[in-house]
Amino acid sequence: MPRCVVPLVVALVGLALFGHGALIHAKAMVAQVLLDRAFSQTIATGHSVKPWSWADTVPVARIDVKRLGVSTIALAGSSGQALAFGAGHVEGTAEPGERGIAVFSAHRDTHFRFLRDVRIGDEIEVVRRDGKTFRYRADAFSIVRFDASGIDPTTDNPELVLSTCWPFDALTQGPERYVLHATLIAAR
Repeated sequence: MPRCVVPLVVALVGLALFGHGALIHAKAMVAQVLLDRAFSQTIATGHSVKPWSWADTVPVARIDVKRLGVSTIALAGSSGQALAFGAGHVEGTAEPGERGIAVFSAHRDTHFRFLRDVRIGDEIEVVRRDGKTFRYRADAFSIVRFDASGIDPTTDNPELVLSTCWPFDALTQGPERYVLHATLIAAR
């Protein structure tokens, strides 16, 4: 095999891997535009609107951290398919603003990348699909195993948990999760 073929093959493989990574991030950004549009229509009409015709989930909330200038749309459910497009509202957890803990999960390298910059005391605003808005204050974080979160879903207080994989800069999935806890401070 000629000596110039090996560098060419290596370059093509590298380009393909880079393209795959870029495609994941591009898909995440385009999905958020479509999800934002569907979420706005859901609030305006009072009926759940799918972001695209073949979607198997619908947007259920918008999560904003104004200090960081970030906003992300959350979907119903936390399946792998839902998390490919946005944050997911974990099945069986409370609705934002209701008694219990509303838990949202997302990937650390896309929709919940901003969690690394959230500080204790930051306000997190969650708008539900019915248009009701709830403000939470970040009050604690922990690093836990995925199967030992310590989240008590039976609490009587309306609370919020945002969860993602840990560490933030890891290249592969591991057993640890970053769990940000917040307490409700206002509703409107």
